[in-house]
Amino acid sequence: MDNRPIGVFDSGIGGLTVVNALADVLPCETIYYVGDTARVPYGNKSNERIEKYSYQIVKWLIEQDCKMIVVACNTASSLALKFLKSEFSLPIIGVIQPGVMSALNTSKNYNIGVLGTQATIKSDAYGKYLNAIHPDVKTVSRACPLFVPLVEEGLVEGSIPLSIADLYLNSIKNTNVDTVILGCTHYPLLKNIIEAVLGGQIRLVDSGQATASIVVSKLNDYKLLSEKNKGEIQCFVTDSPTSFDALAGRFLHRYISKAILIDIS
Repeated sequence: MDNRPIGVFDSGIGGLTVVNALADVLPCETIYYVGDTARVPYGNKSNERIEKYSYQIVKWLIEQDCKMIVVACNTASSLALKFLKSEFSLPIIGVIQPGVMSALNTSKNYNIGVLGTQATIKSDAYGKYLNAIHPDVKTVSRACPLFVPLVEEGLVEGSIPLSIADLYLNSIKNTNVDTVILGCTHYPLLKNIIEAVLGGQIRLVDSGQATASIVVSKLNDYKLLSEKNKGEIQCFVTDSPTSFDALAGRFLHRYISKAILIDIS
């Protein structure tokens, strides 16, 4: 048993959906979340810079005595995870592999859709991983760049997000896709809208929920589960906490104290 916190990080605020999924299945665990709000977004940065930023955050979380790291960022998971595992000895889990494995377990015909930011879709991180595990998988990828600002503006229901989702996703209905991966941490907040466009016959995979299941398994494997009766969530940011605090409630459906400003550079 181990009462130390789990460290989670993202380039901004979206990774709180992963924190939410973790807290649902691991209510006794304390979670330290770092949102790199001073350097968001990661999608337009070089591989080397993303590795550097990720390294700095993981190093800081380890200094706070974290027992495990969850990379709740699709860009960092695709570009920095291998590097981080080579540099640090504690368990480090990204969001791409769990999402891929969940999609493969869900799909009946191995026609899988991937929704993500332009950077994630351009990298083809999900498609490459899907084909590495199952070469016969056919992937249909769609960049949905307006989904992130919709979520951050609180526009997660109604005619505006529905029309934008229809613009992005309508063509998927004319394919054989039976499973779609939500490949961005913001997208679970638009799950009802996405389902309304795609219809009930297409299953959605939330990478955050899939990652939470892997974390539970790893904590059991390494005997790192907490003995606390109740965990807590503490958020840290690299820029002014004000805007982060204003948005956090949309992503995290539980009480958290105000975010703390840190300097990791």
